Amino acid sequence: MDITKTKEISSYISKLLRDTFGKGPEGVYISFGYSFVTIYIRNLLSPTDKILMEQEQEQTIDKTRDIVFATMLPEIKTYIKVLTGLNIREFYYDWSLHNRSAMVTGIMTEQIEIQGMSEHFPGKEEFHKELTHISVQAEKAPDELFSYKLNDRTLVVIRNGILVNIEKELIRKGLQSQLRIAKRSLEKRLLHNNNHFESLLKVKVIDIFVDWDFDLDKSIFLFILNPST
Repeated sequence: MDITKTKEISSYISKLLRDTFGKGPEGVYISFGYSFVTIYIRNLLSPTDKILMEQEQEQTIDKTRDIVFATMLPEIKTYIKVLTGLNIREFYYDWSLHNRSAMVTGIMTEQIEIQGMSEHFPGKEEFHKELTHISVQAEKAPDELFSYKLNDRTLVVIRNGILVNIEKELIRKGLQSQLRIAKRSLEKRLLHNNNHFESLLKVKVIDIFVDWDFDLDKSIFLFILNPST
């Protein structure tokens, strides 16, 4: 991917976030590889978010951001399509209020090769076992589990077939929003309480994000790494 185009995407998303939240992020970092584009956003916290956090109203922030991010995604998809010709067929998003960070991950119809990307990395087999264990604690073992290292800072995990019957029933009854909030809280607690990721991957883990596509019975994890520590 042309670095100039990557910078243009980063600048566009920074402006979009500034217009939407009333405050721009500290940085927006774009990674391409395989069929993925990841957008890692640092220091994103609006004045309203800050007030709500002080009042321990994090669920209100979650509900609002779900709406806001879903509204922004078509604009991001169109911009990337016009600029690069790449078509994004699925979007996932999440945020960490504690770290003031957020992510958007797109899965494209096309595949591209970027220097540094790899399906093979140290500790991958044990890493998958640990993720499966977490999935079992939260719902069930995934039918399929794949992971891709886009570069030395970005690791994407795909899980297919993780929903249990009670979750499918909640979805049929139109309770996707409530289910998403509950699953986000549960799975991120399990992920962040895990003490093994860094020793397995042999690298510092800065951020972990998770999201789902309930219609596809599919989920992604995005690990943001710091190889210099």
